[in-house]
Amino acid sequence: MTDIQAVWLAAVQGFTEFLPISSSAHLILLPRLLGWPDQGLAFDVAVHVGSLIAVLFYFRKDIVPMIRDWALTLAGRPNTEYSKLAWAVVIGTIPLGIGGVLMKVAVGGELRSPLVIASTTIIFGLLLGWADHVGKRDRDEHSLSWKDALMIGGSQILALIPGTSRSGITITTGLMLGLTRTAAARFSFLLSIPAIILPGILLGADLAESSDPIHWRSFILGAVLSAVFAYICIRLFLTMIQSIGMTVFVVYRLVLGVFLFYLFL
Repeated sequence: MTDIQAVWLAAVQGFTEFLPISSSAHLILLPRLLGWPDQGLAFDVAVHVGSLIAVLFYFRKDIVPMIRDWALTLAGRPNTEYSKLAWAVVIGTIPLGIGGVLMKVAVGGELRSPLVIASTTIIFGLLLGWADHVGKRDRDEHSLSWKDALMIGGSQILALIPGTSRSGITITTGLMLGLTRTAAARFSFLLSIPAIILPGILLGADLAESSDPIHWRSFILGAVLSAVFAYICIRLFLTMIQSIGMTVFVVYRLVLGVFLFYLFL
């Protein structure tokens, strides 16, 4: 992998991990469209580490009291708004941990094809636009019940199909449940922490068992740049989303889906 390839792939991962446009689809498509070889397992681990660092750093002022108050509830203390949010993240992660493993076994390599990505990009893009249009948008993330958390967390399983977008489907579900755009995005990003850590552990285990050499220059470059790009993306998205809405992302998904059908049909 050249440095230019590493920069582009890290930028794609960083910017698309938290936007409702599917990072996995873009990471699959970019090498195909440009004729690059597969970036390899080590680089996938690196860019996921970068994304994780970015979201942890951005939400550091929320994560510390969330963990503290959640731990206190285990000792019998009453719930606070932070502990309720922490419990919502924990509950929302359960479906991904259980159903994700089962679905990953069922999801074959054929679902990584451009035509599948084109279809899911369009279908879930339209669903995002519909949810943004009909959602009441009058609740914040602290109002989530355990049932709400299960529904939003369970929707992440669909993101194992490339083109769906983990952030896209969780934001869509949040909007359908009446969350504001900002609240839906914030909870989606908090859910991304365990959603990145869990597969990251599996990828790390695969990497440890692999005999392929690690190109440390690309690994470090990918992690650092992915973290920088992801942090910029989170900051801009949460600053602008309440005013710009989801239309721009819906239009992008529709254009991308049609373009992929044009190229690969």
